Amino acid sequence: MVSTTIRHVVIVGGGSAGWLTAAVLASSFQQAESGGLRVTLVESPDVPTIGVGEGTWPTMRDTLRACGLSESAFFRECDAAFKQGSRFNRWASGAADDYYFHPFVLPQGWGDADLAGRWLERHASVPFADLVSYQPHLCVHGRAPKQAATPEFAAVANYGYHLDAGKFGLFLKKHCLEKLGVHYVPDHVTAILSHDNGDIAALQTRAHGELAGDLFVDCTGMQSLLLGKHYGVPFLAQRGVLFNDSALAVQVPYANQDDPIASQTTSTAQQAGWIWDIGLPTRRGIGHVYSSAHTSDEAAERALRDYIRATGGPEDIPAPRKLRFEPGYRARFWHRNCVAIGLSSGFIEPLEASALALVELASAMLADEMPATRAQMDISARRFNDSFTYRWERVIDFLKLHYVLSRRGGEHDGSGYWRDNRRGETIPQRLSDLLALWRHRPPSRGDFDRILEVFPAASYQYVLYGMGFAPEPGLARRERVGEGDGATADAFLRQAADLTRRMLPGLPDNRGLIAHIVRHGLPT
Repeated sequence: MVSTTIRHVVIVGGGSAGWLTAAVLASSFQQAESGGLRVTLVESPDVPTIGVGEGTWPTMRDTLRACGLSESAFFRECDAAFKQGSRFNRWASGAADDYYFHPFVLPQGWGDADLAGRWLERHASVPFADLVSYQPHLCVHGRAPKQAATPEFAAVANYGYHLDAGKFGLFLKKHCLEKLGVHYVPDHVTAILSHDNGDIAALQTRAHGELAGDLFVDCTGMQSLLLGKHYGVPFLAQRGVLFNDSALAVQVPYANQDDPIASQTTSTAQQAGWIWDIGLPTRRGIGHVYSSAHTSDEAAERALRDYIRATGGPEDIPAPRKLRFEPGYRARFWHRNCVAIGLSSGFIEPLEASALALVELASAMLADEMPATRAQMDISARRFNDSFTYRWERVIDFLKLHYVLSRRGGEHDGSGYWRDNRRGETIPQRLSDLLALWRHRPPSRGDFDRILEVFPAASYQYVLYGMGFAPEPGLARRERVGEGDGATADAFLRQAADLTRRMLPGLPDNRGLIAHIVRHGLPT
């Protein structure tokens, strides 16, 4: 018989997605013993976690705080570092001096002045982000985004994290079991049992028998055991838009223990993909994401090794870990009494670090939309599916933006990868329409009108103008009501420059502050 009241949520699969979802749900509701929600996580000891996602968005600060976690403990136990945005090398033209930043801080005066128009009119020789924000300068100089006296989770400059994904999952697991009352079943799921109406009734486990529940969360990774295999919810492949389907990942030691820790994720374009470089306190995490249709695994590994040597890494690195993935997402994310979160719902390349952010968004919305009864569940499911279809589409648009604006060609495009990425039939219609509009005006809040957008209009400006997008002549002279005049924009640009001058000497370096946090902690 189908339960009418939602009392028990069963999460299938651990790792970052499973344990973060468990932490969000368990911290959002009273425990079952107090008449609240029971949260159980079943995790197979036979299935290793992929450990995708070493970068987060700034939203992770609020998520960890809401779950009752300590930021100081997080740094100690997860080998964590600060992330203040992303730096893109050689994406626009392929030249050695080709770079731009996508920082987490909004442009100074964002929404109160036509900064893009003034930049084009007076300052186009200066990289856009470097002019309108102090944060790229903090990154270039290796500064931390806060001081030792800044309380936990508070910021001087907006920040997210770099972390060890394996350690992060264990950190969350410990908190869930010791503080949040999550019930843990270390076992292998052997079968899925259904009610007559098609809802999942229980999971058959190898050693613990049947595990019944009212709502089941699929965090089983790319195998998508519940939503994909059991329910057969279609997978919407996106390889025709985002070509990358392979990755090689490796951990690289620093040459010296006191080498600087980068304040940003660095992404360096390659002939048929790009290389990420993430700095943690004890190592660098480096990987090559590429299209198997445009290069071979052997060529991709050679490019990865060349990059590591060129950036001060050792000659003798271990064999990189190879990953294959199909870029895309499910046609639905919540079907009957099953919700997919994490890789079971979809996966695309890690450009802009959307994987963990989508887990955060999904677990938060699941907590907000948690139905009281089975009768309400289909309403919650429709709302959830509408929201996450929109979010996946916007993430794909934003990632594709990085490729369609590239001017790489010739010696930088022997495989045709970058030219293929600019073909009109590979560009989503909504993005194509926006690019046409942006020829005549900058991206604005009106282009992205949902309250919880995954990427705000400011992010589109950082990428557009960082990649050298050329609007029609006259954009610099068009001023709109409410955006002030050129003098207003100039005042904000001076503020950004002044903040840069004051922050650089006032903030510690990344490694120094992280070492302080590990030894002494942050104020609470």
